[in-house]
Amino acid sequence: MTFEIRPVPVPDALATPESHEFEAMAEVGALVEESVWGHRRFAWSASELLPRFRDEQYQPLRAFAAWEGERCIGRVECTWERSEGAETFDLVLGVLPDARRRGVGSALLAAARGVAVELGRDIVTAMSDVAAAALDAPGDRLEARDGSGSIPASDPGAAFAIHHGFRLAQLERVSGQPVARRDEEFAESAAELESEARAYRIVTWIDHAPDHLVDSLAVAQQAMSTDPPTGESTYDLEVWDAARVRATEAQAIESGRTSLFAAAVDDHDTVAGFTELSLPKDSPSAFQWSTIVLEAHRGHRLGMRVKLANLVQLHRVAPERSDVYTWNADENEHMLAINVALGYRVLGISALWQLDPAPADAAAAGSADTGATTGS
Repeated sequence: MTFEIRPVPVPDALATPESHEFEAMAEVGALVEESVWGHRRFAWSASELLPRFRDEQYQPLRAFAAWEGERCIGRVECTWERSEGAETFDLVLGVLPDARRRGVGSALLAAARGVAVELGRDIVTAMSDVAAAALDAPGDRLEARDGSGSIPASDPGAAFAIHHGFRLAQLERVSGQPVARRDEEFAESAAELESEARAYRIVTWIDHAPDHLVDSLAVAQQAMSTDPPTGESTYDLEVWDAARVRATEAQAIESGRTSLFAAAVDDHDTVAGFTELSLPKDSPSAFQWSTIVLEAHRGHRLGMRVKLANLVQLHRVAPERSDVYTWNADENEHMLAINVALGYRVLGISALWQLDPAPADAAAAGSADTGATTGS
């Protein structure tokens, strides 16, 4: 049976006739996550995605979907940083297991690369995931330059990436920790650390950074885009200011996610480091997003202090949350050591793939046409 690739329209509202394709695209994303992890906790719902697709100022987001009749069988989401000097184009691509090996993924990739060509972006990045149960598959192994992890070359995502000319740039450790009924443990550990602290105070907040810290937080957010280990991947510098902090906060609130922050602040109200937990609506889980301690302030156990403070805040604000998940570069030994001490365990590996610029005389990967295409 033939399939069709076409752009996903962004609706004004969900649960309307106009939102059908957008919601179907989000459902495919959830089904692909479930096929890898055995659950949907890592997937973004349509209501969470919609505010992100409306962002035209900082990181625009576009999508194409593959259709077999009335059934959506695959999708690719494309995003890029608008800051001056940015050169990468990032993809999230997935095809339903029963629709693979028919050229659907290749057609979606070609459509996405057409957008990259239009934008003049010639570095394309993408991720693939391998759950812990599949990490020991027999056969050849793939290793990144940095870190000690590896993934099986037979993994479908890895095989697809290599077939299309991507190279393995970095491995990230996917970890999770149970947090239910650990409120006293986290509170006692945090209190012990704070009793030993001789510098910096910990400030926590929900959704909206204090006005007197927002400019300094923007500096730390910008550092987060380039300071963590990047392996052999290309990362764009994200330019942050107070306006971007506020826009990001508003987007999270619109998506229904609660954001918990803990920051280490010095006597001059400079944010020396921070960490963020993102809480999706109607979920038992929380997600450990950015954590950074700026270089000038390292050596004071601030990473552990802010993480513990935020876990204490999590239990106060959302005691029903049972698990926290996080992603860290496999070579980021310091942050991984903190996570292990907190009780995180390895759940799998995410591989970061990079497609570098082709020689000038190579054929372009598809045209810049972003209309519908068909295949079989």
